[in-house]
Amino acid sequence: MRNPAPDSKVIFVTTYPPTQCGIATFTQDLMSAINNSFGQNLHCVVCNLTDAPIISSAIPFSLNPKIKDAYKNTAIKINNEASIKLVHIQHEFGLFGGEYGNYLLDFLDAINKPVVFTFHSVIPNPTVELKSFVKMMVSYANRIFVMTKKSQNILTEQYEISEEIIDYTPHGTHTVNYENPAEAKQKLNLENRSILSTFGLLSPGKSIETAIKAMPEIIKHTPDVLYLIIGKTHPNTIKNNIDEYRDYLEDLVMKLDINNHVRFIDRYLETSELLEYLMATDIYLFTSKDPNQAVSGTFVYALSCACPIIATSIPHTKELLANNAGILYDIGNCEQLANATNQLLSNGDLRESMAFAAYEKTRESSWENVAIKHANTYGELIDKKNAIRYNYPPIKLDHLKKMTTNIGIIQFSKISEPDITSGYTLDDNARALIAVCSHYKLDGDPKSLNFIITYLNFILRCQNSSGTFVNYIDENNHEHIKNNYINLEDSNSRAVWALGTVISLKDYLPKEIIDLATFCFMGSLPWVKNILSPRSIGFATKGLYLYYDVTKDKRIAFVIEKLTKNLITDYDVSSTVDWHWFEDYMTYANSILPEAMLYSYLISGKQIYKKIAIESFDFLLSKMFVDDHFKAISNKGWYQKGVEPNQYGEQPIDVSYAVLTLDLFHKTFNDSRYETLKEKAFSWFLGKNHLHQMLYNSITGGCHDGLEKENVNLNQGAESTICYLMARLAMEPAQVPKSKPIQERTGKIANGFRILK
Repeated sequence: MRNPAPDSKVIFVTTYPPTQCGIATFTQDLMSAINNSFGQNLHCVVCNLTDAPIISSAIPFSLNPKIKDAYKNTAIKINNEASIKLVHIQHEFGLFGGEYGNYLLDFLDAINKPVVFTFHSVIPNPTVELKSFVKMMVSYANRIFVMTKKSQNILTEQYEISEEIIDYTPHGTHTVNYENPAEAKQKLNLENRSILSTFGLLSPGKSIETAIKAMPEIIKHTPDVLYLIIGKTHPNTIKNNIDEYRDYLEDLVMKLDINNHVRFIDRYLETSELLEYLMATDIYLFTSKDPNQAVSGTFVYALSCACPIIATSIPHTKELLANNAGILYDIGNCEQLANATNQLLSNGDLRESMAFAAYEKTRESSWENVAIKHANTYGELIDKKNAIRYNYPPIKLDHLKKMTTNIGIIQFSKISEPDITSGYTLDDNARALIAVCSHYKLDGDPKSLNFIITYLNFILRCQNSSGTFVNYIDENNHEHIKNNYINLEDSNSRAVWALGTVISLKDYLPKEIIDLATFCFMGSLPWVKNILSPRSIGFATKGLYLYYDVTKDKRIAFVIEKLTKNLITDYDVSSTVDWHWFEDYMTYANSILPEAMLYSYLISGKQIYKKIAIESFDFLLSKMFVDDHFKAISNKGWYQKGVEPNQYGEQPIDVSYAVLTLDLFHKTFNDSRYETLKEKAFSWFLGKNHLHQMLYNSITGGCHDGLEKENVNLNQGAESTICYLMARLAMEPAQVPKSKPIQERTGKIANGFRILK
């Protein structure tokens, strides 16, 4: 499949830093997200709206918005640049010269490439002239982005613009690690203060004075309160080097004698520092006095940092603060603002629920997700036949390590915070061992040995004298009662897979680790040969194959042959003309079954094993790739034979195992079809799914727990995080491992190694 060439470019016609305005910042963030996610075959550059041009590789063109002739001339120059495939105009009426900014029509009339708009302002109840002008602009557009559903409705109902060319895509937000404000306050030396904040370029339209006038009543209620007013003054507000608005606000603070409760941070903050202040905020105050303001970047940034919000009622705040996600007050009403603030400061539970609601609402609008939606539109307009390819994020073990104690990896998390009360499972620690072994072989980081030892010790801790394993260990390292009544065959077999993985690295891992894994592995063999459950056979076969591959132990080949016959019996019973599968249903980790058949073929060379492996896997792929898009088997009732499959309820485990099996089939048969499908399946994690949202969290290194019909499950538990990591490692190109064979290394084994039995 052909993809857009690596030099395919989208040019943004916009203001851009160092210009200080909301649209310049918006564009910079959007471009950065697109380039980070899709830069290998799609790149964003700028045509800067400025009278002081700075030309660079990122800004190859500039346009003086006050000079009418510049519009046509600039369009002609862009037309002559073959690598530029699409023009994206960031539109605000004040950015362009002429009445209503009509100089822009000269540019549109001359440009011969697809044109996309983002409308930052959508004015309701337009005059006849304004409506006529907007419709004229839109006549040149292939697509229009708006950032609120209210704006979308105004365009269709009041401007009579076809809904087909309008894309609702929320204003982007920065992904942050969800944390309690108390933790963030410590970093900024704001402990023991109740923090209110407002940020952005100051101007009279912000109506900061409303919050300042409310402060005396707030201070009476909460004496430790501190109001942070963050940001420089908007350059358009400063006349003859006189900053009248800031002077007015500072005089007001003095007059009210609240200097110890209001702090001006009069400088431009880098994004990382700004986000730290927002995460330290107990309540964010949005005080804008423009009732028709369509969208506010400052407002959504505060939401994304889990700030409880008190806001004036504009279309954007009304849309996002519904369902108790915040409190609205009338523009300019300082009494309402004070009362709402006091209400929230008195109720920690309400603040916490609002914080979570705010964080949850803005996951869809992370810059990564907004980039995906833009790239999908660009792909349709640049080349409708081909999708834009995703860049793969760097491999990151941060969240896996955060979830790991000296006992093992914790089972669940609350968003990104490990939930120690959920305890530990053999399942998760076996998967973690597999992932970290693969990473160690690839990366060679000796620190990984400590994690290998931790997870391996956990498996040994779970093994019974019979060679079987328990699965559930509570937070105090005691065996949980659930082990007595839940089927543990799958988890037991997954432990065999993990042990086989360790042993397969005998040339890379210290002998003590290999000996311990072999001790556990051999102890499991008496019950492994009697496994009957298809998935358990699959997991065990993978571990047995990995052991056999480095030992050539014929006893293991015999066990694999015995298990394979059980799997073939299942296939013969369930398979029909239109159902080539081992059971009358598909549940989770389905790919492990054809993968097990392929391992059996690789050991025995028997063609019947190869035939069933290919036939069953192709059947499974036909159910997971619908209209050329990957969809994991739904966990809502699973996929029953002869019944229309359920939708939604997709989990990372099924995606990960599909990637691993596709990788094996590609390496075995050198069929590029499997490689192509592997890339498409992995892209599910990066946003190629029905919600067009990332499941991987690039800030934490964790992976969200599932994809539902209308939302992503924000928790980042062990299973999902490890499954993502396993899939991500499988996407690495074949290369020489950085980890040296054990005989080439010197030095002692990592501290902490111990045999528990």
